[in-house]
Amino acid sequence: MVERALQEIGDDRSLLVVDDDEPFLKRLARAMEKRGFAVETAGSVTAGRAIATARPPAYAVIDLRLEDGNGLDVVETIREKRPDSRVVVLTGYGAIATAVAAVKIGATDYLSKPADANDVTAALLATPDELPPPPENPMSADRVRWEHIQRVYELCDRNVSETARRLNMHRRTLQRILAKRSPR
Repeated sequence: MVERALQEIGDDRSLLVVDDDEPFLKRLARAMEKRGFAVETAGSVTAGRAIATARPPAYAVIDLRLEDGNGLDVVETIREKRPDSRVVVLTGYGAIATAVAAVKIGATDYLSKPADANDVTAALLATPDELPPPPENPMSADRVRWEHIQRVYELCDRNVSETARRLNMHRRTLQRILAKRSPR
């Protein structure tokens, strides 16, 4: 399926991957190169915008939250320079509002981390009228809940009392959840 889809995209297989998680960035870049893409990587909004301006890619995989800003800024730059490019936005903080914002700005699809290279490839190569297949290994409901709690905890500067208040849960309950390992 992937080889047939790659034949359909023609000669330009340029792919820009923007993520500030260095190990994930390298893993995804290697996996996408094996799938026939010519990969360029960037670890920040600034670097991503510079590459998108100088060499607008046919495809892009962009993390939503980066250390120096919002990945949607890179999506906007790509859309200005190359409107026909296919962009997939990745994030560890999946929410309906950010998915809608990403698609309005011009993203082709929106995937929650951890997304593997097969999910990313399927999203990049899906035709506009077809939905990509569901993920092979979706996160469990317990894992999604745990990820959300961790995100709010980090946004509250690791303050347990403030996090518990915002999540509308008892502080001791939150402490027990935070002390456990992440569910699979």
